[in-house]
Amino acid sequence: MEPPVRLASTGTIIHGVSVGEVLGVSTLAEARLIAGESGLGRIVQRLNVMEVPDILAWVKPHELLLTTGYPLRNTPQSLGRLVADLDERGLAALAIKLGRYVDELPGDMVEQADRLGFPLILLPNDVGFDDILNQVLTDILNRQAAVLARAEEAHRALVQVVLAGGGLREVAAEVAQLLDVSVAVVDGAGAVLATAGPAEHVAALRESISREGPPTTAARAPTRAGTGGRGREFASVPVLAGGHHHGRIVAYSASTAIRDSDVGILERAATVAALVVTRQEAVNAVESKYRADFLRDVLTGRAGTAERVNGRARAFGWDLSRPVTVLVAELDPDGDERSAQDRLVACWTAAVRRHDQRGAVAGFSHEVVAVIDAGLDAARVAKDAAAAFADLPPATFSTGTSRPSPGADALPEAYAQALKAARVGRQLHGPGAVAHFDQLGVYRLLSLVNDTDELYAFVRETLGPLAADDDAENADLRRTLHVLLETNLNVAETARRLHFHYNTLRYRIGKLERMLGNFTDDPHLRLNLTLALHVLRMRGI
Repeated sequence: MEPPVRLASTGTIIHGVSVGEVLGVSTLAEARLIAGESGLGRIVQRLNVMEVPDILAWVKPHELLLTTGYPLRNTPQSLGRLVADLDERGLAALAIKLGRYVDELPGDMVEQADRLGFPLILLPNDVGFDDILNQVLTDILNRQAAVLARAEEAHRALVQVVLAGGGLREVAAEVAQLLDVSVAVVDGAGAVLATAGPAEHVAALRESISREGPPTTAARAPTRAGTGGRGREFASVPVLAGGHHHGRIVAYSASTAIRDSDVGILERAATVAALVVTRQEAVNAVESKYRADFLRDVLTGRAGTAERVNGRARAFGWDLSRPVTVLVAELDPDGDERSAQDRLVACWTAAVRRHDQRGAVAGFSHEVVAVIDAGLDAARVAKDAAAAFADLPPATFSTGTSRPSPGADALPEAYAQALKAARVGRQLHGPGAVAHFDQLGVYRLLSLVNDTDELYAFVRETLGPLAADDDAENADLRRTLHVLLETNLNVAETARRLHFHYNTLRYRIGKLERMLGNFTDDPHLRLNLTLALHVLRMRGI
């Protein structure tokens, strides 16, 4: 039976000796194993003496229970059940002195002990319990001290790796050397970040990891699978930092089984790996800020000459000197912006990297901007980012694409085009829209009018009372006007779309002409009405 694995910092004895090793101490040289030989590998972490009838209420797992049989002298029939009760409570073994209170153990008790693999030990009559307690506890504590010393030595070595500037690869290599195992560091998505050990063993480790898949966020304790007994072939511990699950460290041993003490060192390695992860996250955050600040300056025309822009861009791995296309992805309203923005940046970064290694991508406060090769399919890049983002809780983003830009000098204009396309596209097609600036039609022209007050003044002058939303009847008449203009004054088609009787629609047309003028005979008035309705549809841009 495996002892529970706990952090060494708890101060609890977490390592012990096997029952077979206990029988090797000098005071038990004359002891004899009566039954349960298959359980000699059980771990002894503590000792207890049974001299009261209700001992079951006080025993604990991994105890070696010593007794003279005094509590059982009057109830020999309960001896058979005692083995099952002790085994059920996880005890390691029962050691008894015969002759004084109990002459012999019942046959069914011996048979049950053999069946359960629960060791029954006959103690010599001339050996005192205090001598057994002293020797066995000393052995356990010495082993515990050795294990803790080894763990501390390993911890110092691992911390030194980090202090020397090492990363996950160096941590994995140190653990592999300390434990003589193969090691892999896996991120939260199940991707292997670093490995160490012989190539064939690393291959077996990768295969095991791919079968397991990514860990669930609920995984918080070491997991293990393997050979049974005291060790295992595989062991895995989570990497936790800042309350977040960053992945796990997995070890594989093809020869010697991984022991509980090795798992303790893996736990310390996971702590050190968490330090490496948080350090890298801090570095990435600073680098991301520099990239975002620089790209914002480029897109607003404040980054300097094209030569200076292209030189700094190359330092980030970007190529802005070639013809490029700008894409803007804006989170749609009503989503949880704080939790979605970081994920949006990550999805777009991954999508751009797959399609254009020299493309630029950065996250601003409410949007993500990507600058990619003009020869690429921008809609395909946006689709890939949207597919990755779909795993998020309800949240969507709209994407706008600019015209091709010949170089860094024209990027501010391209950025403005992409931003307009994203916002107009959302207004026209709803959340999650993907729009190209050249496909906006008349909306592209209207979006270029900077004086929105003048636009809305035009709407009020053209539509009169139909421009306001405070009257439901006027909004309904505006809908009728929109469909009429859309069908080129086809009364029958308009009646069909609006589910009106033909005469009802004729009445509404008359009412509209009294309010707006004779638009059925005036093409210029129809054009003005159409533009005014388009401006209203673009409200908020």
